[in-house]
Formats: sequence, C-alpha cells, structure tokens
Amino acid sequence: MITISNWLLNAAFILYVCSSILFVVAVTGKQWSGRDPREHERRFGGLAYILAVIGFLSHAGYIVTRWIASGHSPTSNMFEFMAFLDFCIIFAYLILYRIYRLTVLGAFVIPLGILMLGYAYVFPKEATPLIPALQSYWLQIHVTTAALGEGILSVGFAAGLMYLVRTVPQQGKSRANLWLEIVLSVVLMLVGFIVLDSTFSRLDQNTVFQLPTQQMTNTGQVVNQQVTYTLPAIVAPAGATIVKQGPMNPLMEAPTWMEGKDAARKLNTMIWSILSGLVLYGGLRLLVRKRLGAALQRTVEGIEPELLDEISYRAIAIGYPVFTLGALIFAMIWAEEAWGRFWGWDPKETWAFIVWLFYSAYLHLRLSRGWVGEKSAWMSVIGFVIILITLVVVNLVIAGLHSYAGV
Repeated sequence: MITISNWLLNAAFILYVCSSILFVVAVTGKQWSGRDPREHERRFGGLAYILAVIGFLSHAGYIVTRWIASGHSPTSNMFEFMAFLDFCIIFAYLILYRIYRLTVLGAFVIPLGILMLGYAYVFPKEATPLIPALQSYWLQIHVTTAALGEGILSVGFAAGLMYLVRTVPQQGKSRANLWLEIVLSVVLMLVGFIVLDSTFSRLDQNTVFQLPTQQMTNTGQVVNQQVTYTLPAIVAPAGATIVKQGPMNPLMEAPTWMEGKDAARKLNTMIWSILSGLVLYGGLRLLVRKRLGAALQRTVEGIEPELLDEISYRAIAIGYPVFTLGALIFAMIWAEEAWGRFWGWDPKETWAFIVWLFYSAYLHLRLSRGWVGEKSAWMSVIGFVIILITLVVVNLVIAGLHSYAGV
C-alpha cells in the first residue's frame, strides 16, 4: 500500500509539472501563437487546469492510501506534512480558479505547489509508527487544519506577488523593485536547496562526523555520536572528527554556542541554500538580461490589479481563521494534553504565533486603515516569507519539541 501511495504522489508531481508548463505556455505563448490570444489562453489554460485536477485526485489517492497503510493521518513527519500542505495549496487554487477563471493564477500557484512538494521529497519518506507524543486524535485535527490554513494563505501570497509584478515600475532603480528581487531570490534559495539536496542524496557522497560527546541507547549502551551530512561540509561540528570524507573538506567549525547534535549540519544546509539561491538568481539574470520582476511582468499584462488585490485579500481572509484554529487553538489544546501546558515558547509555537500576529496586523491595517493595493500585497508576500521561515529555517536550524518531525 505504501508503494501505491508513493506512486500516486509521484504521478501527482508529474501532472503538476505538466500543468505548470501549460499554464506558462497559455500566458506567455499568446504573443507568438499566430491565433487569437484569448483562444490560445483558453485552450492551453483549460488543458492545464484539467491536468491540475487529475494531479489533485492522484494526490488525494496518495493521502487515502498512506492513511490506510500507516493507520494514522499522513501528517506525522515533515515529508507527510509538506505533501499535505501542497495538497491544500492546490485545493485552494482549484476553488479560486472556478470563481475567477484567471488563467495566469495557475502559472504562479501551481509552481508554488511543485516547490512545496519538491521540499517534501527532501525528507525521509518512510512511514514509521507514531511516537507517544503524536498518538492522539488531535494529530489530524491540529496538523491538517494548520496545513489547510497555510495552504490558503499561500494562494494569497501568489496573488499578492502577481499584483507587485504587475504594478511595480521596472524602469530605473527603486526601493520597490529592489525588494521584489529580494523576495524572488528567497524563493530561489528554496529551489536551490531542493535541487542540491536531491542531487547529493542520489550521489551518496555523505560526510560523516564523530562528535566529541556520547549518547546512551535504549539498551543502556553508551556509544559515540555521529552526524551525517548529505550536502558537502562547509561547516563542521565543533571539535568533531571526520569518519567518512565527503567531496570537500570543511572550511570552518560551527560556533560552540550552537546546541544539538544536528545544529552544525542544519547551519551547513542553510549556507548551501543561500549560496545556491544566489547562483540561480545570477544565472537567471544573465539569461533574461533584465530583472526577474521585469521578465515576469509580461505574464500579467492586461490583468486588472484590483482583481489580483481582491483574490489575495479573500484568500487571506479565509485562511486566517482556519490557521488560527489549527495552529493556535487546536495546538494549545493538544499541547495541554500531551505536555501538560498550553504554551511553552517552543520555536515552532513561537513562529506560529508570529505568523498569526502578522496576519492579524494585515487584516487590521486593511480594514481599519485602508491598506489596499501595493501595501496589502507587500504584507501578503512578507507573511508568506514568515511562513517559509517556520517551514524551512525553524525545521532545519532550530531544535525544539517539534524536531521529531522527520528533519
């Protein structure tokens, strides 16, 4: 059954990629297609939507079969959570598309879903028994609701980014187009991390360090601690010795204040993510010979900015209460049941609270201070960057009670 679920997820990934390509063709190829632009967009956009629906159904089949095979909600580790988050992003998109019939929205949202699913593939895919802390019906209630909220908020980000691409002037240099380039480079850092980690995982060029500390196993035996790097080692654990040499020697040791067996490995991962994102950004700039924002601007020509602003706001207005229920209220109830306290300032709890505060400020400023248009779009983009911090930085760098989730 696990094999079937993995096959269904792989099929969904391929279908999303094909759908994304067709969406891009639909919005960029109408200038050179030789036929009526509206007919070209309708034809390719409709086919892209059908592929997205089929991919979504295959994705749903993955969730059902994995749930049956594992006996619990498929949200118990980072692979399962990110795969489910991607499912929620596509679900929110399919609904919004039926409302607005905006083809270009798929050219932004479906690639975002591919990115999230690609991030899921970085983590171990094995279905393992639940640890005691997760053996509760609150697992499916808390995690699935939180993921659904984040998925809907992600669509708000895509529409907000489209608004900025559509409206930010690209002639000359300004603070607005500089920040837009920074946001695009952050997204490329996640892309670079996924590509690098997937590549080196297949090359099997791991670097293994032996730490100066020891740990006790479940049988009471004391053994030396080891940590394995998938990516080449730029930063080594403080005081560690190399057991297996990878493709390069470490350039430095991690600061001694970084606690945890995997702290240095997580820092190493972040460094590679930043470097790969900058290389990707530089390569794309050389390829298109203009700012990435200017290159993307052609895809949203002719779309009313007010429509994009409305889509972004509606997505956030729906996603905010769902996220509040899942990531805060249900999470606190489960924390009381599992750990005997409603709140403990664990890193994941803290960053979930920061996300909630930010979107609370977004809604307050929009409804009471009239922050619409560009200000609202920037806040939707920044909010998603904060979500990325909780999904990537907190999981890969900061240790906490939620670190059991397959990192």
